[in-house]
Amino acid sequence: MPRRLMPCRPTPGSSARRIPGVSCLSVAALLGVVLLPACSSGPRSSTDLTAPRNHLLAEDRGASGGEDKLKGGVNAYLWRATLDTISFMPVATADAEGGIILTDWYTPPAAHNERFKITAFILDRRLRSDALRLSVFRQVKEGDEWVDSPPAANTASDIAARILSRARKLRADNGNRDD
Repeated sequence: MPRRLMPCRPTPGSSARRIPGVSCLSVAALLGVVLLPACSSGPRSSTDLTAPRNHLLAEDRGASGGEDKLKGGVNAYLWRATLDTISFMPVATADAEGGIILTDWYTPPAAHNERFKITAFILDRRLRSDALRLSVFRQVKEGDEWVDSPPAANTASDIAARILSRARKLRADNGNRDD
């Protein structure tokens, strides 16, 4: 059962008295400083701590830390190829089980008045062109405001072609196995 905090002001009929010049916040801070060291189980050295794993810096063929097979219903080669191809853009969300990759807005270095965002859906476990759906969004800066503008007609198809080419290469490098 959760504890209830006691009110700082005495309720009518209670025998609690308030100490002049002492606020509830200062009492709480003092208790925190006094009681916080009690949480420690003793002195610790740096050898007691586990070193962090930098598994995100290594090559990651899956979404769960380096597995070759994805557990969801998406093709692992398409997943990896999509991440590789759009790696120049900041990735906002990547869900390997659902097959969705959302990037954040990216402004090309040569054009400061436009930005792009990509949404990629991997729809199948087979390496097929119709297993990839790509949406490219473009905004142009007008004054101090970003306004939606259509990207060039071939932008999404060009990026999809690069992703499929990369996926085929990954598959070939893996001995043309679909496992």
